[in-house]
Amino acid sequence: MSRLVARAELALICVMALGFVLIAQQVAFGLYQVGLLTVVASTLLHIAVGNLPPDAGPGRALLLTLAILGLVAAVFGAGILLVPLLSQLGR
Repeated sequence: MSRLVARAELALICVMALGFVLIAQQVAFGLYQVGLLTVVASTLLHIAVGNLPPDAGPGRALLLTLAILGLVAAVFGAGILLVPLLSQLGR
């Protein structure tokens, strides 16, 4: 695994851990919201970075990450658009 991909995965795991700490705190609701958004964003980015080939250079890694994030967005979008149709199947 290249150093770039490994460092990116480690950074995302650390950011995710920080997000969980912010979610667990009971001082400020705003910090909870920031923690929740941090966990969601780092999870989505980790899906993309975790699927990068080990020999990807910086440019190729960026392009592949954007392509994978686009694919994830398309799957979520298709799911949202299909909810009305699928909810009618159960009636």
